[in-house]
Amino acid sequence: MASSPDKEKQGSLWFKNKKALNNVLFAMRLHSLTPKQALSQNQTAKQPTGKTLDNFTLTNLVSDKTSLLSDEILLKILSKLPNSQRSANFLVSKRWLNLQGRLLRSIKLLDWDFLISGRLFLRFPNLIHVDLVNGCLISPRNSGIFVSHKQIVSFHVGSDVEHKDWFFDESFVLNANEVDKGLSVLANGFPNLRKLVVINASEIGLLNVAQECPTLQELDLHMCNDRILLGIAGCKNLQILRLSGIVDGIYSSLVSDIGLTILAQGCKRLVKLELSGCKGSYEGIRAIGQCCQMLEELALCNHKMEDGWMLALSYCENLKSLRFSSCKRIDGCSGVDEHLGFCRAVESLCLEKCQLRDKNSLRALFVVCQNVRELVLKNCWGLTDDMFGTANVLRRVRCLILEGCSLLTTHGLESVIISWNELKSLKVKSCNSIKDSEVNPTLSSVFSSLKDLKWDPDTKAFLTANLAGSGLKKKGVKFFKKSCDWKSLPQVHRISDS
Repeated sequence: MASSPDKEKQGSLWFKNKKALNNVLFAMRLHSLTPKQALSQNQTAKQPTGKTLDNFTLTNLVSDKTSLLSDEILLKILSKLPNSQRSANFLVSKRWLNLQGRLLRSIKLLDWDFLISGRLFLRFPNLIHVDLVNGCLISPRNSGIFVSHKQIVSFHVGSDVEHKDWFFDESFVLNANEVDKGLSVLANGFPNLRKLVVINASEIGLLNVAQECPTLQELDLHMCNDRILLGIAGCKNLQILRLSGIVDGIYSSLVSDIGLTILAQGCKRLVKLELSGCKGSYEGIRAIGQCCQMLEELALCNHKMEDGWMLALSYCENLKSLRFSSCKRIDGCSGVDEHLGFCRAVESLCLEKCQLRDKNSLRALFVVCQNVRELVLKNCWGLTDDMFGTANVLRRVRCLILEGCSLLTTHGLESVIISWNELKSLKVKSCNSIKDSEVNPTLSSVFSSLKDLKWDPDTKAFLTANLAGSGLKKKGVKFFKKSCDWKSLPQVHRISDS
């Protein structure tokens, strides 16, 4: 789009006339100052000599025009920039370095001394989310071996470890006293802290954080045990809590019914609770349901619960979402339907990477969550037609998501969803036993009544259709059938024994 000559002329005059631009910036500077400072600056600018004003405008303003702006105005300008353009701002000057640190709200600490020395507060004074896990780990930074476990913990290890349990031991993490010392420094420097992630802390360190940081709302505890949970009783405003107890092959910390009861009595405002590798039973879950009346989301990852724990889910009266992840079993005690009870408020049930081997326990879970509106099954082992048939007890499902369920067939899917009169959304992906050719008129009529349908069950057929006519298979076969004479290759010399 072409611009008029008059506008181009005005723009060129604006940039060439430095005095006009300096006057505008000087007025913005006066506006950002206090009345007394503005009066003194205005009187200095009105001096009859004009020498002071010329030096001020030509030297200071032209060389660095941002120096006329107050920190508050410049912070507002920098905060409007996208995140991709903020990372290099600290290279401009020391002032911009400090301002950029004031804009940062979240950080993952890598150097523990950076926290203990107080430099973390000087560099980033407005942090509200701090992750201390990587800073607490003692591992070689230059090692090429990197260990990660389901996004729970990750660290570098050396190649000179001789014992067989080389993945993780007590020497890989700071002791509890050192961690508590760092928590004390963190709590004193950041009283407005809202989220904290820490490993191998003790109840003393957590009590200090609870006293100094009353706005703490989210807490992740790794290597957690029953005694540590005594320290979170002072976190009156805690709403989201994640506990990591036993992590197979990494570390083993016991969270039993004792710890769950302490948790329930101390954190009565919990909205979301995630238990990873935690032990417990009926008593611990019942205490959580009775005391945490505001609990809406409960997640269990690789749980070690004793049989019968699911009978206590009915005490969670306001529970809306229940999620299982990487669980080898659900509950060995199926019980009777009258004893199971059910959670009236549950709307979403998700099972991801779980082993579904016991038909009775899966049916018992569906009975407890019989009012569920959304059912998600992703990459679950053992989900056959017979196992999926237990979902017939669900009558109010509106959304069904199936992904990676390779044993479920078209007939098994049809036998269940034809009885769901309220089904409005269906998403099927990577379920290779469900075939398009097996869709009958009854199943087609169900599909026609849906508002949202995403159908991509057979990934192999989709890949074959895309490769048809491309000749990739033939080229690959011809290439690998060719014999190769390694002696004829250039720059290959035989090494003779000297």
